[in-house]
Amino acid sequence: MKNTYGVGVMGAGVISGQYLSYAPLFAGFEVRGVADILPDRSASRSAEFGVPDMTPEEMLKNDAIDVIISLTPPAVHYQVLMEAIAAGKHAYTEKPFALSLEQGKALKQAADAKGLRVGAAPDTFLGGAHQQARSIVDSGEIGRITSGTAFVMSRGMEHWHPNPDFFFQVGGGPVLDVGPYYVTNLIQLIGPVKRVTAFSGSARAEREITASDSPFKGQMIKVGTPTTIHGVLEFHSGAIVSLVASWDVMSHGHSPIELYGSKGTLYVPDPNFFGGEITIADGTGAKSPVAPWKHPLGVANAGSATAPRANYRSAGLADFVAAIDEGRPARCGVDLVLHAVDVMTALLLAGETGEVQTLTTTCERPAALGPDEAKALLR
Repeated sequence: MKNTYGVGVMGAGVISGQYLSYAPLFAGFEVRGVADILPDRSASRSAEFGVPDMTPEEMLKNDAIDVIISLTPPAVHYQVLMEAIAAGKHAYTEKPFALSLEQGKALKQAADAKGLRVGAAPDTFLGGAHQQARSIVDSGEIGRITSGTAFVMSRGMEHWHPNPDFFFQVGGGPVLDVGPYYVTNLIQLIGPVKRVTAFSGSARAEREITASDSPFKGQMIKVGTPTTIHGVLEFHSGAIVSLVASWDVMSHGHSPIELYGSKGTLYVPDPNFFGGEITIADGTGAKSPVAPWKHPLGVANAGSATAPRANYRSAGLADFVAAIDEGRPARCGVDLVLHAVDVMTALLLAGETGEVQTLTTTCERPAALGPDEAKALLR
């Protein structure tokens, strides 16, 4: 890269610690400010990571900041990104990109009008395990993917998050909150989605906050969005994938993602993480683990000695600024994330109406990120 881009972090909540911790691993950008509508939170992050503390207004006016990343609650992603674009900044956000297709299209139009870029997480699909799964798919080893399953299920967020109310309101729920990891990874593995259908519901009208460190422990949350969605995605390739997203499941035994090809089956690890174990089954059904390849975004750098894991949060942001510098599409670019929003909101609408929803957007599969390309993103 020729240039180094200044990044401003808008929102100093829980997820900002992840970005600020791992951003120094990557080349092409440096964090030049952190801001929050709650000054105490940005001041705390500033002291912790040694980056300048700013008000949101100061960040928008700061000429040293080229890209603003929104780590705010999902309900205000649209507002923050629009303000960044209006200020002449490229804009990137934590997932979900937007809460409606209309919002996503408006953001794309506003950025295009100013010659700016907009993109979003998740970037976990750039991890070593998922790029290795991508290489297996692209090699034809399991043949043409004809169908598959994806399961993202747990007992909910109120058991660990200190302030989980927003997870259970419109704009939250398992599809929009955790679903982006699964939907985006399916798109990068298989391609764009043609149409969807779904059934949805909620196990409980209220949820009790039980997180031990929550100041709201014991309080009840009214549920305002479906917490269980059983959907079916038909891809333009012809593949049909069942997607189940739920926060009403105490335990289950399903693999995160299974892809069924004409020559074999691919077991893909949890797309919420950068790494994981891949298993493949051949034409006889015999399973065997796949030896991890040497991919820099698959090397364990977090977790514990007994449970190591790879965490490269900010990889998508690094590719985003590299794409600006090189004049190429970003792997976490607007077309991909807009299509993912289309898929997820269509699933919710299908669950509400009982009707099949034909999508109005499409995208190219993001370019694969092989070991050499990944290495180029690192310092």
